Amino acid sequence: MSTHPKYLLKELEQKARKRFGQHFLWDDALVDRIVRAARIHEGDRVIEIGPGLCILSRALLRAKADVTAIELDRDLAEFLRENLPELNLVEADALKIDWSDVAPGNGWKVVANLPYNVGTHVLMDLLRQSSSRFDSVTVMLQKEVVDRLLAVPGNKKWGALSIEAQVRAAPLYLLAVPPGSFHPPPKVDSSVVRFDLFAEPKTGGVPPVFFDRVARAAFSQRRKTLTNSLGSRFGREVAVAALLLAEIDSSARAESATLDEFRAIAKALYEAVHVDDA
Repeated sequence: MSTHPKYLLKELEQKARKRFGQHFLWDDALVDRIVRAARIHEGDRVIEIGPGLCILSRALLRAKADVTAIELDRDLAEFLRENLPELNLVEADALKIDWSDVAPGNGWKVVANLPYNVGTHVLMDLLRQSSSRFDSVTVMLQKEVVDRLLAVPGNKKWGALSIEAQVRAAPLYLLAVPPGSFHPPPKVDSSVVRFDLFAEPKTGGVPPVFFDRVARAAFSQRRKTLTNSLGSRFGREVAVAALLLAEIDSSARAESATLDEFRAIAKALYEAVHVDDA
């Protein structure tokens, strides 16, 4: 039986389902590159999300990893059980999983071609897990999303997503994936990025939940100054005092603030409003 998705899907009498954002990889050489770039070695415990027609699963198994795959589509789950019985299959929604059950302990790695419609949410959920659970998270996402994740201060793509990801892990761009590598081809380009997780989120001692709140507030009104954007969430007087304490120009905008400056702002705001999100 051919392993090209269009033939496999015909065998399954199924079309790629838009509701799941399904685009199936077919390029074996590409998935082998992804596995190497994810630094998968024999004996590694790996989570794969959305294995689909199992081309990436097979590459992970060829690397002699112990693979646990999360699949939501019932028909594809049955296909995986029949064609790849050595896979540890969990039929579930990755957005609703209790990772302490599925990936107990620590030292896990994630390698996944994430659906475009939920990819960002799944990635951030993974990065917010217990600091010791995942060593690395290697994902394929829409190029536009990866550009935001990798953005730096002063770049128009620098935003709350960039900050929330980069305080939790060091991102590394790995490779580009053209539409022709999928069936059916998506209308956008994709990129693969690896996140090497820090032992603890680098939020400057501020609870991560509060730090994220500050980042989102800062970028909620991109064209306004930090005084105004933070003031709308925490109160103008508190925002002015916090920026002064953090030694940040009150006329500065969020897009120019560095990670260190956001840590200083978050710490000053946290102390000012006496919030305990620990």
